Amino acid sequence: MNILVTGSEGQLGRALRRASAASSDRYFFTDVAGDDTLRLDITDAEAVEGFIREHGIGVVVNCAAYTNVDRAEDDAARAELLNATAVGYLANAMQKSGGVLIHISTDYVFGGDPYNTPCREEQKGTPTGVYGVTKLQGEEAVRASGCRHLIFRTAWLYSEDGANFVKTMLRLTEEKEELKVVFDQAGTPTYAGDLAGAIFGIVERRLFEGREGTYHYSNEGVCSWYDFTKAIAEYAGHRRCDIQPCHSDEFPSKVKRPSYSVLDKTKFRTTFGLEIPYWRDSLEKCIANIVKKR
Repeated sequence: MNILVTGSEGQLGRALRRASAASSDRYFFTDVAGDDTLRLDITDAEAVEGFIREHGIGVVVNCAAYTNVDRAEDDAARAELLNATAVGYLANAMQKSGGVLIHISTDYVFGGDPYNTPCREEQKGTPTGVYGVTKLQGEEAVRASGCRHLIFRTAWLYSEDGANFVKTMLRLTEEKEELKVVFDQAGTPTYAGDLAGAIFGIVERRLFEGREGTYHYSNEGVCSWYDFTKAIAEYAGHRRCDIQPCHSDEFPSKVKRPSYSVLDKTKFRTTFGLEIPYWRDSLEKCIANIVKKR
């Protein structure tokens, strides 16, 4: 089978590239840049349809997105183009080809209501900013297209690649003697290697057949950004930095972030029969890989 991975220069795309090395399927990795990456502008409907037709793509894994939450507030048109309009182009192309679209969404589709239990797939989306609104619009475009699809909502993604919270906190806890981190936002970190492995397993074993729908995937467990940072410093051996909890309003933002966006993974586990690692175990593994690369 021929498989297209869009946004392949991002964290999840790179993790999928590594996971796919053992596959007998043929993978095409595209983005708008990258030395060893094919160029595909997913905001061009004709280009998308032509690429899928020319290469006989059976599955598209869409990792492309506008993910800068604060900047999206001032760049709403671009965020909507990437997170909603382009997703619709991919979905429509797959509907015509009869293939499957695996689309990556986010916990930011929630957040407007005061939740205190893990969010389930059927729960109404209540996004609080442009990023969440446009990602929810992308999901709606996939469903409206009528294409065969799997939507995976994830959260707090990090990896050994690119810029992310883990790498930022590794630097700050090494450089600073004191650091304040918010404790009133709770969720679950997701190691990109785990999510990529889950998607790869589903594609390899063709588990998408007859299982179309929306699913949640993050690592298991719950923590605040403060807890997350404490664990990062612990595994990196950065004991000099005094990490203190603080409230979100001490770090003013253009958008209100979800105060509780823990994702319920029951549907994913029961449908696909795949284990989901605990967040601290995956974090320890990722940090060991980062340290090894230094």
